[in-house]
Amino acid sequence: MTDAVAAAVPASDPATRDFGVYIHVPFCRVRCGYCDFNTYAPGEVEGATREGYVEAALAEMAMARRVMGADDRPASTVFLGGGTPTMLDASALARLLDGVRHNWGLAPDAEVTTEANPDSVSAESLAALAAAGFNRVSFGMQSAVPHVLATLERTHDPANVERAVAWARGAGLAVSLDLIYGTPGESLEDWKASLAEAIRLEPDHVSAYALVIEQGTKMGAQLRRGQIAPTDPDTQADMYEAADAALTAAGYGWYEVSNWARSPGQACRHNLAYWRSQDWWGVGPGAHSYLGPRVGRDGEALPATRWWNVKHPLAYATRVGQEQDPADGREELDDDDLAVERIMLGLRLVEGIPASAVARDRADTIARLIANDVLDGASALRGVLVLTRRGRLVADAAVRDLT
Repeated sequence: MTDAVAAAVPASDPATRDFGVYIHVPFCRVRCGYCDFNTYAPGEVEGATREGYVEAALAEMAMARRVMGADDRPASTVFLGGGTPTMLDASALARLLDGVRHNWGLAPDAEVTTEANPDSVSAESLAALAAAGFNRVSFGMQSAVPHVLATLERTHDPANVERAVAWARGAGLAVSLDLIYGTPGESLEDWKASLAEAIRLEPDHVSAYALVIEQGTKMGAQLRRGQIAPTDPDTQADMYEAADAALTAAGYGWYEVSNWARSPGQACRHNLAYWRSQDWWGVGPGAHSYLGPRVGRDGEALPATRWWNVKHPLAYATRVGQEQDPADGREELDDDDLAVERIMLGLRLVEGIPASAVARDRADTIARLIANDVLDGASALRGVLVLTRRGRLVADAAVRDLT
C-alpha cells in the first residue's frame, strides 16, 4: 500500500469509528414528481402495511445484532429517513427507537433525528417523539413560494412550516430545514425569498440541494415531453452562491457542500458519519449499510463492505419474516477503493482532506486547482485541501481531477 493510500484508508479497528443506525421508512402521503427515492404512496403497495413494516424493521435489527457479534458499540447517531417517517404515528417511531436501544444501545449523547413533512406533525406528536428520546427533527420545507411548491408537488402550505418549527421548539427538539433550489420556473428572486423565510425561522441547521431531475420520475417525463424546462446551470450556481452568502451573513457556517449549521455542534452528526467513512447499519427496504475494515469472529481480517436491502416493502418483510438476509446486493472495497472514497467524500467537508491523501503525481493538478480558485491556497500550504466557494460548485470535477 502506498503512503497516500494508507493516509486515506480507515483504521481496521471498529472501536476507532462511530456506529450509526439509519432506518428507512418508505411511506409518503403522495409521491412528489421529482422524487426517485424508495417511497410508496397509499395504494401503491399491495400487502404491505405500516404495522408489518415496523415488525419487520425490528426483526432486522435483531438479525443485525446477531451478525455484528462481539462488536458492541452503541449507536452514536440514529436517523429515520424516507419517505416520510412521520407517516407512522409517534408510538410506532418510539418502538423503532426502542429497537435500537434494545439491540445496540444508545450512546449517552446520541443524536436521534427524524425527517418530517410540515403537514405530518402536530404539537402533540412532536412532544411524544421528544419524550421517546428523539432530539432533532428535519423538516422538508423545500420552498416558501407557492408556485415552486406546486411544481414540486409538495402538499404543505408554507405557513405550516412556521407552525411546525414552533411546535418542535416547544418540544425541545433541534430543528433543521431542507430546501431545494433550481426547480423549473423558480427565479433567483423566488429562491432568495425562500432563503429569507428559512433564516427568519431561525433553524439550527439548513440543507440546500440543487434539484436533479432523474429519469423515471414524473418530472423526468414532463421534461422529455417539453412540459417543463430545466433550470439553467448558471442560474443554479447563482442560487448556490446566494444561499451561501445569505446563510453566512445570518451566522450559519458551511460544513459540507450542501449543509450549514449555526455552530459546529449543530452539524448533522449522522450525515457527517457518512462523509467521514464511519460505520452504519441501514434498516428497512432499500436501506444501505456500511461496515469498514474489521476483524471477524475467527480473527480473520474482513474488508470494508457495503450492502443494500431489497427495495419492495413486501419482499423485504417476507425475507425478514423468514429470517432470511434481506440484502439484495453487496460489494467489498479494497484499499484503493477506500482511498478514492475518502477523497470523494472528505473533499466535500469544510475540514477538507490531507494533501497526503492525493497521489504525489497530482501536484501539478493541485497547483492548477488553486490557480483556478477551486482549492484554497492558504489551506494547501498547511497541507490540507479545502474547496473554495467556487470550488464547491465544481466539487465533482475536482474529485475527478484528484483521483
